Amino acid sequence: MTRTKEELTRAFKLDEFPRSAKYDVAWTLDNMMGPNVLWLTEYLSQAMDLKPGMRVLDLGCGKAISSIFLAKEFDVQVWATDLWVPASENWERVKEAGLEDGVFPIHAEAHSLPFAEAFFDVIVSMDAYHYFGTDDLYLGNHLARLVKPEGQIGIVVPGLVQEWSSADPPEHLRPHWNWGFSSFHSPGWWRRHWERSGLVSVESAELMPDGWKHWLTADLLCTEWRGEEGDAELLRADAGRNLGFVRLVARRKPDDQSLQHWKPSPTN
Repeated sequence: MTRTKEELTRAFKLDEFPRSAKYDVAWTLDNMMGPNVLWLTEYLSQAMDLKPGMRVLDLGCGKAISSIFLAKEFDVQVWATDLWVPASENWERVKEAGLEDGVFPIHAEAHSLPFAEAFFDVIVSMDAYHYFGTDDLYLGNHLARLVKPEGQIGIVVPGLVQEWSSADPPEHLRPHWNWGFSSFHSPGWWRRHWERSGLVSVESAELMPDGWKHWLTADLLCTEWRGEEGDAELLRADAGRNLGFVRLVARRKPDDQSLQHWKPSPTN
């Protein structure tokens, strides 16, 4: 690390994300599992109706700092659900944050969520939904029924400015590309993907302004803090021509509308 913690703190504060700026930079950097999830969570929250006391599912929460952020900033109850991070580890972070009555860690796989139908007021997912949600049947078979009728579902995921006409990435990205990035899609793709289910009404599908720059900033700071290589070369090579973050927010239709379309597959 070449800069002091104070210098990193100044570099990590962005005017677009004033709530995130209140959180300790070392805590944030130590618990990031990719791009700065606090920025992604704050960006998503700006398009959602979060009210005190709501029950929120944070799907693919990683180390639960997005869940802690939501509970602190909006006084909601959050079920911090992840497959890769044990619930007991997240529980320690929750206790350190003093949120034992506000954040409830759950260890679960996205296709086997242990929750009652219509239990949640809101479902969110940051930098995770693209790992499982590109499945044509996922929204209908596994997720939408968990939120109340007219409740919101919102995600922020790495994505594309627009879909490519070829299966191969543009030439300038090929040296940095791997097959896992094939889950990146454009706002228009995500809108159609959810609307075709007939279960939700999409309220917004858009790219984060300067998303690739924010991604690069967080990546470089994380590399400086932890010494781990990230996506900097990919992002520099692209310079925003193709890559960024997609925010998608939808609302589950009322039961009398959504049930007309609800025909779960036998694998549900």
